[in-house]
Amino acid sequence: MALFYWLRDDKVATARYSADFDAGHKWGLPGIKNCPGCGATWSDAGHEYPAVDLSLIPEHAEFEEPRPEPLHEFLRLQALVRPLAPPHAELPPGTKFGPLEGRASGQFGPVTWLGNSLMIIRRDALEGLQVAGVRGLLGCRTELRFRQKTAPDILELQFELRGLLHRDCLPPDLAPPCPTCGRQAFRRPDDPILDGASLPTDRDLFRVGNFSTMIIGTERFKDAVEQGGWTGISFRELPVRS
Repeated sequence: MALFYWLRDDKVATARYSADFDAGHKWGLPGIKNCPGCGATWSDAGHEYPAVDLSLIPEHAEFEEPRPEPLHEFLRLQALVRPLAPPHAELPPGTKFGPLEGRASGQFGPVTWLGNSLMIIRRDALEGLQVAGVRGLLGCRTELRFRQKTAPDILELQFELRGLLHRDCLPPDLAPPCPTCGRQAFRRPDDPILDGASLPTDRDLFRVGNFSTMIIGTERFKDAVEQGGWTGISFRELPVRS
């Protein structure tokens, strides 16, 4: 049976480097304000598409300021960006687009994290993983402004949402998603279980479809990282249940 791992920041490894950065994506969908179905004002995290260039649409300035909007306005903006997004992208409130921009300084390790769910990678590490046969890697340029003269070549990985948490690790009284806005709120389970029938077979890195801040890697990815000495990632094996 294939093995799958939850990827997180290896804080011991990343602490060896002096990397410091404060950055965000150039564009984003607004949140939803007072959903007429469930009443919630909300936006989601873990939906980031740095390869999507909103400068291709005349309305790109409307995606620059984070804010909540009424449902009808959110749906108008979502429809504008959908043709540019990957075919199966859900595009919930708060989805981010375009390159990561902001200030940066110091020495970056092979993999560095912004928060718990955004992974940036040095080009040499990405190319090493590609040579090792890791599938589904999409490295996207960043627009980080470095203070030092010789800036590292840093990319952001773009992940597809694939696979699901198994129903056995979710709250038994979990309400269905709001039929109007799609919101379904629950805490990440302490002991996640992956739904075997939902897992992709064509890629070695992906986000969990019903908990998008969780990044999952296959055994092939773990082996390539360890054999290449690409530090910065901790691996927690997750059970898979059919």
